[in-house]
Amino acid sequence: MKKIALAAALSVAASTAFAGGYVEPIIEPEVIVEDTSSSSAGIVVPLLLLVLVAAAVAAD
Repeated sequence: MKKIALAAALSVAASTAFAGGYVEPIIEPEVIVEDTSSSSAGIVVPLLLLVLVAAAVAAD
């Protein structure tokens, strides 16, 4: 009789432990925001042209 009571107690404890079942966790992808670096190409080209024009004027 003790074995039956022990088996019943263990089966109740085991069934409540697995009551919900296994649900795979939902992992959301991590959003990575990358700041863009400012490009100095917008100022380099006009300065280079200015240097070339100044060199051409100085050469004449």
